[in-house]
Amino acid sequence: MTKKTIALLPGDGIGPEVTSVATSILKAACGAYDVEVETEEFLFGGCSYDEHGEPVTEETLDACLNSDAVLLGAVGGPKWDDLLSEHRPEAALLKLRKTLGTYTNLRPIKIYSALMGASSLKPEILEGTDILIVRELTGGIYFGKPRHTKEVDGDVVATDAMVYSKSEIERVARKAFEAAKKRNGRVCSVDKSNILDTSRLWRKTVSELSSDYPDIELTHMLVDNCAMQLVRNPKQFDVILTGNMFGDILSDEASMLTGSIGMLPSASIGDKTGLYEPVHGSAPDIAGQNKANPLAAIASAAMLCRYSLDLSNAAKNIETAIDEVLAAGYRSGDIYSGSDDETLLSTELMGEQVLKSLLKPESVAE
Repeated sequence: MTKKTIALLPGDGIGPEVTSVATSILKAACGAYDVEVETEEFLFGGCSYDEHGEPVTEETLDACLNSDAVLLGAVGGPKWDDLLSEHRPEAALLKLRKTLGTYTNLRPIKIYSALMGASSLKPEILEGTDILIVRELTGGIYFGKPRHTKEVDGDVVATDAMVYSKSEIERVARKAFEAAKKRNGRVCSVDKSNILDTSRLWRKTVSELSSDYPDIELTHMLVDNCAMQLVRNPKQFDVILTGNMFGDILSDEASMLTGSIGMLPSASIGDKTGLYEPVHGSAPDIAGQNKANPLAAIASAAMLCRYSLDLSNAAKNIETAIDEVLAAGYRSGDIYSGSDDETLLSTELMGEQVLKSLLKPESVAE
């Protein structure tokens, strides 16, 4: 049996609950292909600050770097809102991404047929939507220098610099083009090139790189138009490629196409260890109540199988199990409509249903 080591960062709020469920399903899915998953858990985010005085320790960063992959729950909450920026739970995420070199974030936007009615958009607009958002993750305004707040001529002035190099743009663009080769062969690069110098470099660099991918159709779109088109006609998109801040905003907007942010997984990859996490936050209002939707964390475990463990069949099995559970009418609170053909489940019971579907003999892909 092959052994793989996964660093677990349950984090804050509902993070520990959904990570626990996802881990059990990850182990079962990999075990079907003779891969034993060994896990080690570390404090991360607000809970790490409470224990160590910092949101992530060097020991945790080293352990993540030396693992085959990292599975993260969620970080943050009102308890830590007043801390200095370097002590806030979110600072741990930025530091971890930088340490792992995960410069590309992948966010699939999949419309489950069983949840078509959960979205605020009409079914005829949603039907056929299948988008992969490829977001640059370690550059742009979240990492640019200078970054400061100071007094200038008697006024308080804050500065955050948006900085991109050609090489940073090229490497994430290649990830988008490669992803499109395995999908429908279309990349829409999103920028603000009518205003920003960084976006003009972005558009020029992506356009030049496209000559290496003659079979991929490249289009460009301004970010404000893209935000509108995502709710007007989402099925027009295949792969959306964009920068850090634009990707952050657009991917959260696109999450509502699915009816709930609790349904969306993500993968952050680069040239080292991959980081996998649900898109949702820590939801402190329901933490510890066994109410959270674990499906995004479970789907993140599927992405871990696909991108870090090279177990595409294990990933497919997990994703099929999620489909089957939803088709059978099982729901967590965020996607429960109260209809007679739906059954409301706790976090743990939802995980049990996915595991039950996953372990059916006919569920193991060849």
